[in-house]
Amino acid sequence: MAELVEAFAATCRADTRLICRVDDDDDLDAYRAAIPGSLFVGPRVGLGASINEMASTWVDKVDCLGFMGDDHRPRTVGWDERILSVIEKEPLGVVYGDDLLQGRNLASQVFMGSELVRRLGFFNPPGIKHMYIDNFWMTLGTNLGTLQFLEDVVIEHMHPIAGKAEWDAGYREVNAQAVYDADRAAFDAYLRTDLLNDLIRVTRR
Repeated sequence: MAELVEAFAATCRADTRLICRVDDDDDLDAYRAAIPGSLFVGPRVGLGASINEMASTWVDKVDCLGFMGDDHRPRTVGWDERILSVIEKEPLGVVYGDDLLQGRNLASQVFMGSELVRRLGFFNPPGIKHMYIDNFWMTLGTNLGTLQFLEDVVIEHMHPIAGKAEWDAGYREVNAQAVYDADRAAFDAYLRTDLLNDLIRVTRR
């Protein structure tokens, strides 16, 4: 996460703020020593719920919200200005850059206007713990007709699959087959029962 903070500071050019969210059973002293910026501490509830928690905290305070994992590294100088310019033109936009792993195929990091998040009532569907969250972002943007892949914005994903990190305990835990299976079931249930109503709620105004 300290490397993300460093990359963020080196490449941001707009009034952009990075909020680091960690679990209350993590090594908080080490995090506080390594990260001089904003550190939010909350209960261990999983990635999806943590993202929603932070989105609800900030949605009425900023114009745009985004997500990066601690294994993402923005590489393009001024990437934030580029994304904000797109969101300004399309407030319901779902925007993502090239992570040098999935490319345009999957939004492993994503940015949305706060208005879209307010209309949805969440950043990602409650009940999905970790996997398939990025599939939701792709599905949302595709169905709204506002999905935008910015190939000129590189936000590198330093993932073990790409050979850019080790398969440590954290990666193994969230990539376990049981997590895949449970989140796939939750995502499929969302598509069947909630997606259409959410799209109507977002677009009816």
